[in-house]
Amino acid sequence: MYDPMLPLPGLSPVAGKRVVVNFDGGLLSSDGGLLALREVEQRLRVADRMAACLVDPRAPDAITHTLAAIMRFRLLMIAAGYEDGNDADTLRCDPMFKMALDLLPSDRELCSQPTISRLENLPDARALLRLGRAMVDLYCESFQQVPGRITLDIDDTFDAVHGGQQLRLFNAHYDEYGFQPIVVFDGAGRFITAVLRPAKRPSGKEIMPILRRLLRAIRTNWPRTKIMLRADSHYCCPEVLDFCRANGLDYILGVAPTTTLRRHIGDLEASVKARYEAAPKDGKARRYKEFYDGAASWSRVERIIARVEAGAEGPDTRFVVTNLKKRNARRLYESDYCRRGQAENHIKSWKTHLAADRTSCTRATANQLRLFLHAGAYWIMWGLRASMPRRSMWRVAQFDTLRLRLVKIAARVVEMKTMIRVHLPTSCPAQHILYYALGRIPRLVC
Repeated sequence: MYDPMLPLPGLSPVAGKRVVVNFDGGLLSSDGGLLALREVEQRLRVADRMAACLVDPRAPDAITHTLAAIMRFRLLMIAAGYEDGNDADTLRCDPMFKMALDLLPSDRELCSQPTISRLENLPDARALLRLGRAMVDLYCESFQQVPGRITLDIDDTFDAVHGGQQLRLFNAHYDEYGFQPIVVFDGAGRFITAVLRPAKRPSGKEIMPILRRLLRAIRTNWPRTKIMLRADSHYCCPEVLDFCRANGLDYILGVAPTTTLRRHIGDLEASVKARYEAAPKDGKARRYKEFYDGAASWSRVERIIARVEAGAEGPDTRFVVTNLKKRNARRLYESDYCRRGQAENHIKSWKTHLAADRTSCTRATANQLRLFLHAGAYWIMWGLRASMPRRSMWRVAQFDTLRLRLVKIAARVVEMKTMIRVHLPTSCPAQHILYYALGRIPRLVC
């Protein structure tokens, strides 16, 4: 057993003086910035919203940790970089996490890993539907006023699994078993919803119910807001096109190249190639063309925009279908459709920086809840970033940068009779940003 009063052995002297290191610093934490995340979570009420969707089967007089407290602990763990539920066994004594859950550093310990695991396996399908609706409500309430128009970026992402999880499927492209959840963000990077599904290309019949429930939830909050759907060619199917027209949605979707579509741009491809070969030093040559055509399975012809490009790597032609009224084909493609690529950066933040692909539970319902938990952590980090100064590097910083600079701050906690004093490093380089953010967080949502 280690004695905290004994010094660490094997340390070399510094400038002729011996170095003595003991584990006797008192209540210390490496996550001093959790206090800022706590304020964001309280303002957005992420944990309370999610906990209200679940039915607690425990006896009320035997409850130590409420569902909201367990949710809040788990959300803050993920936001702080502790994506594994096993980390709760060591963090339950951390004074900063206790304070983030409105407990004194000397109060009882927080919940353990088994408690978190029971929470993950608690919801059924109906509870998950309520959670999905709560995520949409959180999105709608994140605006200070009702927007006149929003853009929904829908995409799917591969999530490898290494066990016998429900819904897992082998994907030949990735050569692995996994899931391929559908994720929806808006154009500004706000998280809207995520749906767990097998690792295969989504069909129109599978996309339709997701869009229908999503549209119903948004329209309940904003009945007159105009909505544009933006996605790649996976989502350009007859069912989606008919749904958008029937419900008054604008859309701009990628279209897979076909022989029929290529017949419209054969001459243009040849001229763009010749133009590049005539002046290769000028860089890639690019032209645009629009026409009306449609697949045999479509109920009507659609407006198609073709982007034809030629460069050193060879020709590259892309097609999109849209019902937008703008006449400039180039602006439609570059300003409206290409911004869809930003959604991939949001997915990266969600998966890489918040470990949303940690879907290792056996039951599909538990893994779906994990997607929502990581979505809630995304909202906390998004709220912290949204409180940063406009046109500053902090406003566009990645989540791992915010965590490293603003959350992972050493802190010494001293509990007194009438106050709790937290000592942060005098040399902390982000002092002015924390001052600014804490002043802006109360105005995140009106």
